[in-house]
Amino acid sequence: MSLSSPAPAVQDAAPSKPSVKAGRLVSLFGPAFVASVAYVDPGNVAANLSAGSRYGYLLVWVLVLANSMAVLVQYLSAKLGLVTGRSLPELLGDRMPRVPRILFWLQAEIVAAATDLAEVIGGALALHILFGTPLLAGAIIVGAASMLLLVLQVRGGQRWFEGVVIALLGVITFGFMAGLFVSPVDWGGAVDGLVPRFAGTGTVLLAASMLGATVMPHAIYLHSALVRDRHGVSSEGRWTRRLLTATRWDVVCGLAVAGTVNIAMLLMAAAALPGVSGTDTIEGAAAAISTHLGPAIGVIFGVGLLASGLASTSVGSYAGAAIMGGLLHVQIPLLVRRLITLIPAILIIWLGADPTWSLVLSQVLLSAGIPFAVIPLAWLTSRRSVMGDLVNGWVVRVLSVVVVVLIVALNVALLVLTVAGVE
Repeated sequence: MSLSSPAPAVQDAAPSKPSVKAGRLVSLFGPAFVASVAYVDPGNVAANLSAGSRYGYLLVWVLVLANSMAVLVQYLSAKLGLVTGRSLPELLGDRMPRVPRILFWLQAEIVAAATDLAEVIGGALALHILFGTPLLAGAIIVGAASMLLLVLQVRGGQRWFEGVVIALLGVITFGFMAGLFVSPVDWGGAVDGLVPRFAGTGTVLLAASMLGATVMPHAIYLHSALVRDRHGVSSEGRWTRRLLTATRWDVVCGLAVAGTVNIAMLLMAAAALPGVSGTDTIEGAAAAISTHLGPAIGVIFGVGLLASGLASTSVGSYAGAAIMGGLLHVQIPLLVRRLITLIPAILIIWLGADPTWSLVLSQVLLSAGIPFAVIPLAWLTSRRSVMGDLVNGWVVRVLSVVVVVLIVALNVALLVLTVAGVE
């Protein structure tokens, strides 16, 4: 069997339909948990810890809002894939002329590369924190490990891949939340942090960064392909509606895990690291955690960071294959693609670029790519010609417009403030 990227032929296979007893909703879970890995990747770590250490519980509401918006966006992506049997990139590729389609693919690939940059650097930093491994060697190790995970996806199938990624998500959850259990959290302050407010321009920039890093373009493109590859395509409306019900719970549960992890990191930093400098970098945050919460918690955090890098870079490669296959109708073997997408990250590390600067750059590029994903998603899922009877109702349409406007506005703010160099 060749090591190729997810093939559109999967959608022609009839989905296996569990019996009523065996086919409980939880047995249909999985795709959303894979997509949720994007929400706990290394790019989020420094922002969450920095927010807590610098501003206490002030920005808890930002993560709650971001996660709520992500639930809607990811559900719409999954719904699109289930109802149409096509991924978001495929639907866009079918509707765009050649030149705009190539340009759209180019920006999507740049976004995918930026995502990979943050994830590979995060994994390399984890190996450096845990074992003192040089960053370049760490990046190569992370890349090689992610290739093994992709081999599992191709040879073992979708469910094996989901299982491994979900297991890594469990490690991430434990690694990033362990410190919370030894931190003296002020729960009254945490509840007070649910009230939306800012405290100066610095909090606006940090909030925009946290929100901008939450909704990931590659996760939007990917989720529609994940559910299609997992469940296949059915012309039976009753079965599709059952899958949509399962998907809603899948998304809510998967994003609840990711949101809880992010909020836990902020609470931990607010409780145990108030005023501690250096938490705006991953290395600094890890050092602060070890110093203030103990070496054991620091090691557990490092393990969680490593799992985050491995899981998210594998999922990112899967997303890149779906993007290329859908927009260009080109199928490149996943391992070949993995090697190609590793080059920018390894090159940046080899050139000696500052890891924190590289992560900031990757977040800016991700922010620029978000409108290209969320606007077509909201438009397609609101068109009866695409979705049939399962088109978005007016409430979901209004919510999707509000969410799109908020996401685009916040990411524009992030870009402007980052370019302006606001502290």
